[in-house]
Amino acid sequence: MNTRLTAVVLASTMIFTASNANAIGCLTGGAAGAVAGHYAGHHAVLGAVGGCVVGHHLAKKHKAEQRAAAQRESAQTTGHS
Repeated sequence: MNTRLTAVVLASTMIFTASNANAIGCLTGGAAGAVAGHYAGHHAVLGAVGGCVVGHHLAKKHKAEQRAAAQRESAQTTGHS
């Protein structure tokens, strides 16, 4: 019960205090991490925190890759290399 309450409080805090830029990937990663942590020995809160960090990192990496691809495409269409 105490772990479940802690997870709810932590998740609520992350949802309501994170700006849109910081929440990218955190919510989905945190949810996946919480489930994985729960099944890996009742460590849902630790899994949620880890999932949030990893999800945010992967989302930033994906966004940077999309930005680089858009820049390459833009350079090709304008004739610059």
